[in-house]
Amino acid sequence: MAIIKPFAAVRPTDKEVKNVAALPYDVVNREEAKEIVKNQPNSFLKIDRAEVQLESSVSTYDQQVYLRARDTLNEMINEGIFIREDKKVFYLYQLTMDGRKQTGLVACSSIDDYINNVIKKHEKTREAKEQDRINHVDYCNAQTGPIFLAYRSNDTIKNIVDEVKEANKPIYDFVADDNIGHTVWIINEDEKIEAIEKAFVAIENTYIADGHHRTASAVKVGLKRREENPGYNGSEMFNYFLSVIFPQDELMILPYNRVVRDLNGNDEGSLIEEISKSFEVELIGEEPFQPTEKETFGMFLNDNWYKLTIDKALVDNEDPVKKLDVSLLQDYLLDPILNIKDPRVDDRIDFVGGIRGLKELEKRATSDMKVAFSMYPTSIEELFEVSDADKLMPPKSTWFEPKLRSGIFINTIDK
Repeated sequence: MAIIKPFAAVRPTDKEVKNVAALPYDVVNREEAKEIVKNQPNSFLKIDRAEVQLESSVSTYDQQVYLRARDTLNEMINEGIFIREDKKVFYLYQLTMDGRKQTGLVACSSIDDYINNVIKKHEKTREAKEQDRINHVDYCNAQTGPIFLAYRSNDTIKNIVDEVKEANKPIYDFVADDNIGHTVWIINEDEKIEAIEKAFVAIENTYIADGHHRTASAVKVGLKRREENPGYNGSEMFNYFLSVIFPQDELMILPYNRVVRDLNGNDEGSLIEEISKSFEVELIGEEPFQPTEKETFGMFLNDNWYKLTIDKALVDNEDPVKKLDVSLLQDYLLDPILNIKDPRVDDRIDFVGGIRGLKELEKRATSDMKVAFSMYPTSIEELFEVSDADKLMPPKSTWFEPKLRSGIFINTIDK
């Protein structure tokens, strides 16, 4: 059973929400964030990446950064840019991209569900990345970036969501500069709040789609607060973390493509000869190739696209990780032929989110890289299967789009 709770959010005023809402802190670099804040002074990036307010000589992980984030959040609350909800509620958060809509429930999920594996993971976390968000949450006394969770669709929850959207006017409704629509409804009726909590008791698991490091950080802050408050009773908000929970049938995963810096000593002919031992290789030509089915890959090399189809005899259909397309490419091409042993640390490989398109692959493969691979996207069902087996996906297996905006909802936690 999944435990979720309503919360009294700190959130922007209707007038300021479009100015505040920002992309997640980890999809922009320091210079990009600084430019955004320069053009949008109330952008939440001035809190999520408070180093943009400091000299460039100050490390992103310096204590000054977290102190500035805390002070800026408090200043914006005091200035009336943010307001606090007067009771604990749920919200619905709908994102619209190219006419396709997905609606998630904004709630607080239990850190105990994470510890007890009710909330399933599919990715390793790195301690250094965790520590940054641990400091950010701890200094700000607030969770500022929602975790993207998924669950298997449930008719009871769907009916409540549809009813709320049909019967109520949204509290926010705006289109961001990237043409992504953001619409929010509030659920403040006690009867509906109770019905949603009860419905999630029937949900066996939720799954981290995006935000493993933020989740791990929120959990560690919660455990730290428990140690500091041995008399805690479990109702304190540090026992929960901010999340937006989506039904799986509304989500879209884009491919996470690969580019490699060199051919590991091969020329074009010898590379294709080696690849042909495990793949059927078909020359496509100058027309970009995007795979439309599993176990096929595009390769861009020397201004030509190729279609690669894995030998089906090599596909292990029993292991949910080994049969992923990202694993097949790694195990039968990137590792044995291009000598990419560990894509987590090898600087000869880079990853390009599918939102950037195939032209970006061509650009990279004719500038700083030598060869590019277009992927068929991992499915949400594959993500569930790997997570349910308590296994880990290879790095950069999924690219969810659109991204949740930070700053629309903030969960303040007890000291």
